[in-house]
Amino acid sequence: MSITGPGSITAASIQAVNNMTKQLDTLTAQLGSGQAAQTYSGLGSQAGLAVALNGQLSAITAYSNTATTVGTTLNVAQSVLSQLDDSRNVVEQATGQQGAFSLNGNGQTSTQAAAASQLGEILSLLNTQVGNNYIFSGSAQTTPSVASSAEILNGNGAQAGLVQVINERAQADLGTGSGRLVVGGSGSNVSLADDSATSPFGFKVSSIISNLTGATVTSGSPPSLAVNLGANPNAGDTIAFGLTLPDGSSQTITLQATTDSPPGANQFTIGANANATAGNLQTALSGAISNLAQTALPAASAIAAANDFFNSNPPLRVSGTPASSTSLVAGTSANTVFWYTGESGPTPARQTALAQVGPSTTIAYGMRANEQAITSLVANVAVLAATTYSASDPNAQTSYQALSQKVAATLDGQPGTQSVTDIAADLVNAQTTMSNATSLNTQTQTTLTGMMQSIDGVNQNQIGEQILTLQNSLSASLSVTARLAQLSLVNYLAPSTG
Repeated sequence: MSITGPGSITAASIQAVNNMTKQLDTLTAQLGSGQAAQTYSGLGSQAGLAVALNGQLSAITAYSNTATTVGTTLNVAQSVLSQLDDSRNVVEQATGQQGAFSLNGNGQTSTQAAAASQLGEILSLLNTQVGNNYIFSGSAQTTPSVASSAEILNGNGAQAGLVQVINERAQADLGTGSGRLVVGGSGSNVSLADDSATSPFGFKVSSIISNLTGATVTSGSPPSLAVNLGANPNAGDTIAFGLTLPDGSSQTITLQATTDSPPGANQFTIGANANATAGNLQTALSGAISNLAQTALPAASAIAAANDFFNSNPPLRVSGTPASSTSLVAGTSANTVFWYTGESGPTPARQTALAQVGPSTTIAYGMRANEQAITSLVANVAVLAATTYSASDPNAQTSYQALSQKVAATLDGQPGTQSVTDIAADLVNAQTTMSNATSLNTQTQTTLTGMMQSIDGVNQNQIGEQILTLQNSLSASLSVTARLAQLSLVNYLAPSTG
């Protein structure tokens, strides 16, 4: 027979205490985490929605992290591009300010020495890394973008550098001394022709304009020009021969008839008859071509060699013996320095680095050191740094001035060509797009966090109040239970003494 009474501890009372203890543990956990449940199952019917919201929040966080990383790269790239443009300005201003022509021990002017220093700075900038990535290597981000200044200029072992390529091209363009042109004629005829219809080297005849009295002019193929003096011209009459130089620029040789003997510069003496005058014209033309071959031609040749070295992939150089060569050949990695060492595939430069910075926003921010604007900068600074002159050459100053003027004109920018600021503008657009996406991400994150809080969040003030109430109830229950536990059956059956 069981005996119950006021001092008995029932299973129900123990269960109530246990329930309050568990409830207190749950409320304490909620107060500490700020969450209604530690697992999705604890959210009941809202679990599925909570999973989806958390997935979206994780994606937004990933986009934000990507934007931060890419933002660092873009900031560094903008700084590099700004410094590249500064270097361009330095060299452009130096070439545009022609001072006294004075050569140092290396056969270069102070402007050329400065260009060599700037070239080293430019190439160092193009090998800039952000983290472990070379930012001007296209998609080959772990590969250096460019070779060193020493290798590019002077070569590396069996690999020819720019200096050698320029020297070989100079010999090929000069030929036997007349810039690959042949001056000829007989009787009253004077002709001017290329020495080869297919050779890319030397001068190329382009036009002839005559106002010589009684003369007729013709042009033929392969490229040639001719004038027939039907009679002696009048003093002051002129004839102009148009020439194209290796870099695509042009020169015009204008010769004037005169009665003076000997004639002045760019003049020819009117002889006793048309045949004698034609002979004098032929001599004057040969002399004018020889002069251009020592002044304008070396500058144009150096520019052409630099263009072939930097703008072609693989670089182009003279084939065979330079003075008699009639063609260019692609250099190989065994015999020629490749200045750009990054990736150079068909994908547009910007598309070589893509980053998703929002649910529907991807930015393109890749760069290559061999983009047109950068290649032009490197080529023009390098050609100044690679050429040398002899103090004993009477044509050195004129030739140097021709080269520096060409470099200055190109560095100033050509209409329709890419500039360094164009690349910077592309990156500004990427930065603007990324900034807008980041702002939208922040707004979305705030919204999603609010929705998640409404599902999984708790009111910590309310939880605190519940805990305090529960603690009081639990304390009272435990106190009563403890007193009951101290009552024995004997105490229960003992007679009252009162």
